This record gives sequence, structure tokens and C-alpha cells, in this order.
Amino acid sequence: MLEAVRLGGADKDFPVEYGNALETYRHGESLQQRDEVEGAEDYFLFALTKAKLLEKGIAEEKLRRAEEERRRIREEQLELERQRSLLEEQRRAEQELAEAAQVKEKAETVKLPRERPLPSHHTVKRGETLPQIAARSDVYNDYRLWPLLYRANRDQIRDPRHVWPGQVLRIPRNVSREDIAEARRYAQERPI
Repeated sequence: MLEAVRLGGADKDFPVEYGNALETYRHGESLQQRDEVEGAEDYFLFALTKAKLLEKGIAEEKLRRAEEERRRIREEQLELERQRSLLEEQRRAEQELAEAAQVKEKAETVKLPRERPLPSHHTVKRGETLPQIAARSDVYNDYRLWPLLYRANRDQIRDPRHVWPGQVLRIPRNVSREDIAEARRYAQERPI
């Protein structure tokens, strides 16, 4: 039994306990050589009990080491998975940055047409009327807003039905909703 536990690694894993069991066995042998059989038998039984405890300890140690190895392998796998996940996140972030850079580059290469500021003055051409001028897309885009032009240029216009070529008319831009509604009402009541 002592030889079996030694082969199982008791002398390395439990050197003190193994040495104690071996000493107990040898003491039993010395008693047997002196023909003290009863005392020798007690020591042999005691050595056998110690050997069984060592066998149990070896089995528990093997289980502990196996569990520790499984835990270590599991932790390594989790670490590998975490690193893979981090690499995947990093790859995705780099891809998003590259896509954003491409979008930015495309946006910089595509030049959007500049919006022309709306004119603040209009020079009257031959045959134009206030409703025609108000209907222009760069003025109001609504012929019914001619009263706004008329009010802003009363110093030049006496009769809203007559404007003269070459006249430079101011185009009011900061008009309120009420002004627009009033101008439409006036144009409807007094068409020209």
C-alpha cells in the first residue's frame, strides 16, 4: 500500500505525511524482527490507515488539480473570446471611421450650388407691372403681393397701374404674416 501511494506521488505531494507513514511501517518491521508481533501488528495497521489517508489525499489532490486545470483552460478561453470581441469592436470602429472619412471626402468633393441671395432691388423693364414683378421667383413668387412693392416705393410710384422702365424699386424682405395677409386682401379688393 505504501509503495502504491509512493507511485501515486505521495512522496512529492505529501512528503511529511508519507515520511511519517513510512517511519510507522519501519517501526512495525523492527518490532516484528524482535518477535513483538502484537505491537508490530498495531504499527502495521496504523501505517495502513496512514497509507489509505494518503491515497484519499492523492485522489483529492488530483481532483483539485484537474479542476484547477479546467478553470485555467476556461479562463484562457474567456480571455481569448474577450480579445476576439475587442478586436471585432476595434475592426468595426475602424471600418466606421473609414466609412465616415469616405463620406466626408465625397461631401467635400461634391460642391453644392451656392444659394444666391434674394435681391433687395429690382429695375423695371419695359412692359412690366407690379403684379408681374411680385410674381417673379426672385421677388415674391406671388403676384398678389404687389401691394408690398407699392407701399415700399410710394415715393416713386403714384399710380400702382403705372411703373416706368428704369425705375429701381426696393423689395422689402422682412415682412410679417400680417403684412402678407393684408397685401393679398388689398390685391383682391383692388385688382390692377
